Amino acid sequence: MNDQQNPYDPYYPPQPQIIGYDAYGQPVYQQAQAQHDQQQAQAQAQYDTYAQPQQPYGYDQYAQGGQQYDPSYAQQGYGYEGYSAGYGTGYDTAQQQHQQAPAPQYARDPQPPSPEPEPEPAPSAAVPGQRRPAQSPPSAPDPDREYRTEQFAFVEDPDEDSEDVIDWLKFTESRSERREEAKRRGRNKVVALVVVLAVALLGGVGYLWSAGLIPGLSGEETKQGGAASGPQKRDVIVLHLHNTGNKETSTALLVDNATTKQGTTVLLPNSLSVANDDGTTTTLAKSVDEDGSTGTREAIGALLGTRITGTWRLDTPYLENLVELVGGIEVSTDTEVPGAKKGDAPLVPKGENQTLNGRMAVAYATHRGSGEAEAAQLERFGQVVHGVLRKMSDDPESATVTVQTLAQILDPSLPEKDLGASLARLAEHAKVGDHKTALLPVREDGTLSEQATGSVVKDILGGSVTAPEQGAAVRVGVRNASGDQDATEAARVVLINGGYSVLDGGKAETESSSQVIYGDAAQKAKAEEVAKTLGLPAGAVEKGTAAANADVTVVLGQDYEVP
Repeated sequence: MNDQQNPYDPYYPPQPQIIGYDAYGQPVYQQAQAQHDQQQAQAQAQYDTYAQPQQPYGYDQYAQGGQQYDPSYAQQGYGYEGYSAGYGTGYDTAQQQHQQAPAPQYARDPQPPSPEPEPEPAPSAAVPGQRRPAQSPPSAPDPDREYRTEQFAFVEDPDEDSEDVIDWLKFTESRSERREEAKRRGRNKVVALVVVLAVALLGGVGYLWSAGLIPGLSGEETKQGGAASGPQKRDVIVLHLHNTGNKETSTALLVDNATTKQGTTVLLPNSLSVANDDGTTTTLAKSVDEDGSTGTREAIGALLGTRITGTWRLDTPYLENLVELVGGIEVSTDTEVPGAKKGDAPLVPKGENQTLNGRMAVAYATHRGSGEAEAAQLERFGQVVHGVLRKMSDDPESATVTVQTLAQILDPSLPEKDLGASLARLAEHAKVGDHKTALLPVREDGTLSEQATGSVVKDILGGSVTAPEQGAAVRVGVRNASGDQDATEAARVVLINGGYSVLDGGKAETESSSQVIYGDAAQKAKAEEVAKTLGLPAGAVEKGTAAANADVTVVLGQDYEVP
């Protein structure tokens, strides 16, 4: 049966006469356009659930009894706006062409006169297809139906702004932060543990140090300078200041104790009794003038029981240049040094922290007032030495350059490099307050007192007399307690002839019996030999406190017979 004779076909129209063909090749019938459009709209509403109103821009002037357009339905995003977005350019062109031609009839041509394109199939009720919107005049658009960008905002949303991506980024970031936080906590725990262990270790060491339980490192031993037990490393230089004006000399020992980090200038009085090469007794001043640097150095070392590494002779012109090289010194002067002539201004004023140039330093170091003891002048000399050390460079190379700049002829026992290194170490002590000046106390006859052997010889110069070098003579200190002034000289001659080195121990209170005292058990055999040499009985040998500067001490009593 022919489709055009089906009474139930919704697109079935009356069979008017074909009057021509439109631009799409469809036949044009002689039927009222309005009636056909109304029937077509009814058919679409019945079979197409996705059909849209046929008035896209409002009232359709060609429709009869058409439905009113609902704007809310189009804004839901399901209407023909979606289809228009996908078929923008091609469909608009076809639409314009269609508007120029009469409305097409959708009834099929049973027998087209010539091969024409297949007509578009009718929409299926089961699977609705895309439909073209009803044509309306483009000259009167409805502003409510225009397309807005917010309707297609989902197309322009970047991936990183979507909720899923944001959630994933937050998850990964939080996971990384948790890892980093865990690592930080671990590092903090390790650091805290190390700090706790370090504090505990330092606290334990500090307690042991303060309690004196660490051998050689107790606080008391360190602060007492030479009182530390055990072997210590010392560097001792003898310094002779020669006054070219009056030919007098001043002597001091520059002691650098590397073990206790202390520096000391020991001032030696000129009246100090020392032994000559032939064993005779002389004063320090005479020894410097007669025996020279080598003989005096050995005599001082034998008397004090210390080893002196070198001799530095410093004439007053060189002292003046040295003070100028270091840029002047500051000294708290205890007296006023008058000018060269009567009526001249004082060369050195009295007062605290006086700045002295080279000339003023020499005048102050050598000044000895009328009626003053020698110790007063030695104290001023020690102040100048201390001031020079404070201004001297603590760098060995720089200190050596300073010594070389003096251009003086040094003793062979102390080259420029060794002297510069020694002065640099002493300067380091002086800059931090670890340098002091001490006067060696002696009796009126020049012999060492008990105070001298305890405070200087023992504390500063070693604490105990070391064993003599191989082949060196045994040092024997002789103290006269017999009441006979000739007993000391007689005993000295006997001991020197026996190959001993004699040290004058001065006088003591009278005692009835003689004694030969040794302090170390290793010296017992030597003490017995000394007793035999002097003709004393074996019972005179006993262990006790010997002089700090001697291996064996002999106390001559009333029972000693002078040969």
